[in-house]
Amino acid sequence: MGMPTISHQDFNASIGQEPEPAGLTPVLQAIRHGLRGEWERAHGIVQQHEGDKDADWVHAWLHRVEGDLSNAGYWYRRAGRTMATVGTDEEGRFIAAELIAR
Repeated sequence: MGMPTISHQDFNASIGQEPEPAGLTPVLQAIRHGLRGEWERAHGIVQQHEGDKDADWVHAWLHRVEGDLSNAGYWYRRAGRTMATVGTDEEGRFIAAELIAR
């Protein structure tokens, strides 16, 4: 799905800014939209990449944000991850940090 060309610090700063920075992978775009409260837009992106473990992880997080824990659990299992116990914003930022660090 490509490597991001953005630092974690710049990613976090971009959440409150327009336009979207260049160099974001689709999964990072989805996280950014999710953290901005643009759930439908974020969900549409991850649906296009279903089957990719990172996209499935973000898909799980988005359903957790939505409050649909049953559906979130399904996507966490598909991604090979466990459901986080931290707040949803913190989890979204954690996922982004992990993906950027790769």
